Amino acid sequence: MVPDRPLSEPTLAPGQELLAEGRAMARQWRLGSCLFLRTEKVASEAAYKRRTATEGRIMQHAHIGFRSVERTVATMAELHETVAAHGARIDRFGVTLDWTMGYPPERRTDASRGTGIVLDGPEDFARITNAAPAAAHFGDFMLGLPGALHNTRAAIAAGATAIGNLGQYFTFRLPYWDDDVATTEATVRSLGLIAAQEAEILVHSNLDDGFAGLFLDMSSALGMVLIERHIVEEMVGARAAFCFGHHFSDPLTRSAFHAALARVTDSPGSMIFGNTVAYRGEAAANYASLANYLLTDMVALGRHPSGHAVNPVPVTENLRIPDADEIRDAQLFASRLAAHAPGHAAVTDFERIDAVADRLLAAGRRFADRVLAGLAERGVATDDPAALMLAIRRLGAKRMEALWGAGAVETENGRPLVPACWAEELDRMASDWARQQTDLPPGVAGCRIVLGTTDVHEHGAYLVRSALGRIGVEVIEAGVAIDAETLVATALEHGADAIAISSYNGVALRYARAVMSLLAERGAALPVLVGGKLNEIPEDSNSGLPVDVTAKIRATGAIPCGSLDDLLRDCPLFRRPADLGAAGH
Repeated sequence: MVPDRPLSEPTLAPGQELLAEGRAMARQWRLGSCLFLRTEKVASEAAYKRRTATEGRIMQHAHIGFRSVERTVATMAELHETVAAHGARIDRFGVTLDWTMGYPPERRTDASRGTGIVLDGPEDFARITNAAPAAAHFGDFMLGLPGALHNTRAAIAAGATAIGNLGQYFTFRLPYWDDDVATTEATVRSLGLIAAQEAEILVHSNLDDGFAGLFLDMSSALGMVLIERHIVEEMVGARAAFCFGHHFSDPLTRSAFHAALARVTDSPGSMIFGNTVAYRGEAAANYASLANYLLTDMVALGRHPSGHAVNPVPVTENLRIPDADEIRDAQLFASRLAAHAPGHAAVTDFERIDAVADRLLAAGRRFADRVLAGLAERGVATDDPAALMLAIRRLGAKRMEALWGAGAVETENGRPLVPACWAEELDRMASDWARQQTDLPPGVAGCRIVLGTTDVHEHGAYLVRSALGRIGVEVIEAGVAIDAETLVATALEHGADAIAISSYNGVALRYARAVMSLLAERGAALPVLVGGKLNEIPEDSNSGLPVDVTAKIRATGAIPCGSLDDLLRDCPLFRRPADLGAAGH
């Protein structure tokens, strides 16, 4: 595990110097033109959002997840045209960028690829911004990572006016990259370049990819909004645009968070993301979840036209990367549902929503104040944006909330004021599963499993940790986005009985091979459990789509686990002697 580092770093350049360097680059790197800006005759997407919100129309965001740039560009044009032919409209497109784009250009060639596309210079970005007369959104793996400046310059030159994802700065670690000083400096320079543009460029932050996806109390998440807004708007002079929604399953909390967010921000939001964790079944069942979160968002936007676009996630997203026709269907579904939304506003309990929003807002402000005061007491230069950002990144969400969250400071029982939906859901799933395990083999209690994730997505790891802990297994956390070498070293150091890996970003097979190879080198034979999204894009792929690699992971000697039941059934630690014979081992 990475040892704690001091919150301040003497080698970090002063924030004002970094901002000045970024602003100076604006003399050369100016906002370019693109099809969207020309067609809509606007200076920026923010201007378009304000105009559309005034018209009372709900905007729609579509996301393309192909690895091929050619296929992505063609699909954007096709979707915009076919959806318009049905009387609906796609206002903005997001694309899945590969995580290798987070590295500086010289480190990208040798980095292992994920499942997204790779864009390099302005010409590559311009292919996206000119694919359709809709705004192009460049979110993940742009800002907040060591390659931020290269990416931001290219995106601006191509006419992009919404660039993110600042939330990733606080949580995301690229494999084999630990220089958080260089990451901070690249990000702050990029913010300076954005702030110096004549046009309004939105600094997008997906809260679910930042600390909001880790905090157990939603008042802490709203407090982080205030802190990020303070950095971006008051210290840097740019405009912050927030996104949330992946893990907001409860309609009341989702509506209240939107209401509170609308009170503390005056720049347009980017989008309210689809509640993707609600997709667990087949397409027919997922349509209920799609309608549930979209209707919640549409009623909220009717009351508070915050400029957010809604994100109709195709109902096949939990099974595979959606194709063009599936994206089209979701967009048309959203467009029709928007016509029904005003009628539902009449039966919505806004007083109850406002009561939760009031609680979020008051506690969020107190949390933000405590964070800034507490960091200052620890010697952090809180008037320096670079120093403040680095300190928050190094402290991390869990320690921040343990020190200054409402549950730790304001409640007698330590419970969150407004519990995070994702944590409540996962705890309930873990509790239900553990309650069913009435005939566990002897020796389960006291087993030691080291748990790590291949990337920043750690909700799967949270579920495993919570579930195994309830049946007496000791779970040792190796870390998030941890290198295979560190994971293996941690397991051996703690005398672990097994290693558990949670993966999401299309690297499960490569990671499993690395862990098995490292164990062999050390002469260790530990069960290795691999769960999460077990897919990867083959090197010889013609489609650029990921394929299931469960069988290949099993061939490495690791144990693929699609569920907690798989883990319990297939891990040798949990088998009775009779089970071993029945399983053919």
